[in-house]
Amino acid sequence: MISTASLTLLSLLATAILTVAGWGAPLAVAHLAFAVGIVPLIFAAMIHFVPVLTRSGDPGLWIMRLPRLAQLAGLVAVGSMQGLFPYPLLPIAASIDLLLAALLLNWIAARARSAIGTPHPGWRWYGAAIVCLLLALVAILLVQLWPQYWRALRLFHLHLNTIGLVGLAALGTLPVLLPTALGQPDPEAAGWLRRRLWLVAGGALVVATGVGIAWPFAVPGAALVLVAALGLGGQWIRRFGWRTLGGDGVAASLLAALVGLMLALAGGVVHGSGLAPARPALLAWGIGFLLPLVSGALSQLLPVWRWPGPQTPARAVMRGKLAASGSLRAILFLSAALLLSTGFELAAGLLAGGAMVLFVIALLQAVRVKATAR
Repeated sequence: MISTASLTLLSLLATAILTVAGWGAPLAVAHLAFAVGIVPLIFAAMIHFVPVLTRSGDPGLWIMRLPRLAQLAGLVAVGSMQGLFPYPLLPIAASIDLLLAALLLNWIAARARSAIGTPHPGWRWYGAAIVCLLLALVAILLVQLWPQYWRALRLFHLHLNTIGLVGLAALGTLPVLLPTALGQPDPEAAGWLRRRLWLVAGGALVVATGVGIAWPFAVPGAALVLVAALGLGGQWIRRFGWRTLGGDGVAASLLAALVGLMLALAGGVVHGSGLAPARPALLAWGIGFLLPLVSGALSQLLPVWRWPGPQTPARAVMRGKLAASGSLRAILFLSAALLLSTGFELAAGLLAGGAMVLFVIALLQAVRVKATAR
């Protein structure tokens, strides 16, 4: 898990540098972040949480290797898009990712069937997220057969990944992860997850299908996801309060990710109407939603992955160092997303870069923590 997270962070940093410098093919650079960074990290998070949600044993070695294999397939795909490898390797890499996702989905379903008692409803969100990834990969493979439908299939692939895979995985994890980060239970979390799954999953499918036809058809889907996200945010504020949420670096980052998702949904509708270009909307999704989500989740999970088992002083110290600048990072990421949406790309880049520097500094301090820390 640590190696997967490390390569994810490197791929995100490399993507930021290449984007600012204007190097590399845009499609390859985007997939460096997504196929090498985000998808394997989502796999790793699911492998971590599913045994908890289903009250089953630790995952086997073969399932633990799936994130690393996904990263290798992602690297091949990026190399093919950049022209470093032969282009026919691209559909092969996509097919490998398809197989890995199917194996993960089968494992999740098997764990749910063998659960002691009724499994936590969060596992269904992970299953739905993987189904979205499978459909997105099938769509991109169909481009090879039906190139005349390239635009529609590409948009279907893009939105099923950004709102389907990442959105469902994030919204399926946040109701559990944020209360865990605060050390306070949320009795409403399981009920929200049970009620809102089909709202978000249906919304993601409507958006992905609608954008391939005409943007007004996608608006109801975006509204469904937005309603679910607003409900979760309101639930957190009622349960924990602004001061508690903003005072903990991990919780602040996760709340910022939820707000960033809502901003991205609104920005996507504005782009679809023709009032704004696609690039700022996609960058705002990455900066306002993805980066606070990844930095916040890793601030909570990296200490656990480094020292599994019962809580230890070293784990608490490492978590504290990672979360120390979390509230400031959250403000910087959201401010950068808002600036991007209004056309101030340079200022947005400076703020987002500053937030990333803060996280890298926190990470460097955290990895120096020894197991004997007090």
